[in-house]
Order: sequence, then C-alpha cells, then structure tokens
Amino acid sequence: MKRKELPIPPHFNPGKVGDVWRIPYQERAEEAEKWAKQNKIKPAAGDRFRICLLPVDVQNTFCIPGFELYVGGRSGTGAVDDNRRLSAFIYRNLNAITEICPTMDTHQAMQIFHSIFFINGKGEHPAPFTLISEKDVQQGGWKFNPPVGPSLGITEDYAQRYLLHYTEKLKKGSRYDLTVWPYHAMLGGIGYALVSSIEEAIFFHTIGRYSQPDFQMKGNNPQTENYSVLGPEVLEDVEGRQIAQKNTRFIQKLLQFDIVIIAGQAKSHCVAWTIADLLVDILLRDKKLAEKVYLLEDCTSPVVVPEVLDYTDQANTAFRRFAEAGMHVVRSTDPIESWPGVKF
Repeated sequence: MKRKELPIPPHFNPGKVGDVWRIPYQERAEEAEKWAKQNKIKPAAGDRFRICLLPVDVQNTFCIPGFELYVGGRSGTGAVDDNRRLSAFIYRNLNAITEICPTMDTHQAMQIFHSIFFINGKGEHPAPFTLISEKDVQQGGWKFNPPVGPSLGITEDYAQRYLLHYTEKLKKGSRYDLTVWPYHAMLGGIGYALVSSIEEAIFFHTIGRYSQPDFQMKGNNPQTENYSVLGPEVLEDVEGRQIAQKNTRFIQKLLQFDIVIIAGQAKSHCVAWTIADLLVDILLRDKKLAEKVYLLEDCTSPVVVPEVLDYTDQANTAFRRFAEAGMHVVRSTDPIESWPGVKF
C-alpha cells in the first residue's frame, strides 16, 4: 500500500520559525496522541523500512536572525527558510521517519576557536572571523593567551607548540584554516537551544511515534574544532597523545538504517564535514552504502558574512562530490517515495 503524506498539524505557524518561544509541551503531547490516532500513525518500533533524520546543529545560534552565527546564506534568510521547510517535512512525514538524531554544537568560552584563546604582541585578541594559518603561528602573529592555561590544565609552552601542530594538521588535511568564531552555541545559553519550531516538531514526532530522539553532543573539547558530529578536526596532540576520538558508535548506528536524511546548518561547515566523514567510513566498508544517504538541499545554507566570508562555492562543490559518490541530493518538498531508490 502506498504511503500517504500527512497534513501539517494546525499548531504549526510558519511565520514564527524565525522566533524563539516556549513550547507548550503538555498541550502538544495531547495533540500528538490524538493526531496519531486520527491519522493511523503507528509506533516507530514497527517500521519495516527504517528512516533516520539527522538535523545538524539546528540551534538558535545558527538559525535565528540576530544570534551569534546566523547562517543567512547569500539570500540573507537562509536558515529561517530552511527550517520552515524542515519543520513541514517532519510533520508531513511523521509516519515515515523512524528516529530523529539532532546534533548539538556545544561550546564554552575558552576553546581554540574563540578569541580569548589568542593574543598578539599588543595584547589584543583576534576579531571574530579572523583566519589563523600555520604561517601566522610560526611568525608569532597570534600566540596562546597564557591566563587560559590553568582552566584547561595546559601550560603556555605546551599550548604554543600545540597551536603550531593544530594548524599544520588542518593544512595537511585540506581543512579550512583555523577560524576564530564569535562566541556561539554557549552551553546553557539561549543560543544553544534548538530552534523552537524544530524542537516542537521533534517533540510532536516523539509523542506521535513513541520514538525518543537521540541527541548527539559535539564540540565541547577545548583543544579542537568539531564541525562534524562524527569526528573532531584533530585527534592527537603535539606529543602524539589522543585528545579526541571518532564517534564510531553513531556511525555504526546510522548505517543500520535503510536511509539517512541529512539537513541543518551550515552547509559549508558542520553539514558538509559530517557528510564527508560519513562518506570516508562508507568507502572503507562498501561504497554502495552511499546510496542510502539523502541530502535535503533546500534545508541547509552555507556560511556567508557579507564582505567578509562566503563559503557558498565550497559548499556546492562538496555537495557535487557527495552526489558523485552515490549520495542523493533531494528536496524536502518532494514525497520521500519519489526519491531515487526509496521503496517502502
């Protein structure tokens, strides 16, 4: 029997997607149970064709205008438009999505990509969006800020050597230069929370399908950036000691689903790096596994800071590479069953 897309519940207000507000959980829970009964939605545990939705870093800090690292794309309304479509996608496909695994960028102030970590010869911190290369560290343009050391349990000598090691590893791995980001995704802050409309949709799915979301925290290691939920930028320190590790448990979990759908922010950074890491693992196993990955191209936008940074071309190049590897670039507005290779 052909699956039927669902109507969107009346509580969803597309005009509020760019706002932050409190979700009436009890009211939504009661509505979700009634909605499931009315639309004959069954518990996810009984799904024969299992679908995972992976929303990457759909947090206020990236998705709400005026917040720290709002991803507007070239249009200026990128993340808001993306989340309007993503919310509707979740509701329309509530009866098909088995599990939702949101990632959460998780930071504190003293980390290697925040300005307090660095100081120059004048005692100044770098401005947000400063790019720090291996050459910058070698020439002493930017150095480790010594008062940071005691809180992180590292010495000034170690930290300075580690900075050179870190920037060298980024260059050798063809990664972006070390970027000093504005303070963002601060643990415990409003910016850290999921976008209200997306949180509400995930909660509605949880109740309607009896499917607990599997939240994936990343980015809380002070010594490395962690764009990808599947692994940090650097795994070992300057002395060869392991400081972080790949999220192998989650990789294995993702590959057990029939299809994995990926969306979120930003297309040029955390989304692209997550997909790239997943592809690396797929190619080590069986390249045909790439065919179970679907990228919602209309639910993700690249980092664009007008007259400062524009990663649109890099993001589009990455998505073309993923498609060439066998992954599917699709739109959220098309029925899932019309996507190539999908058979319920």
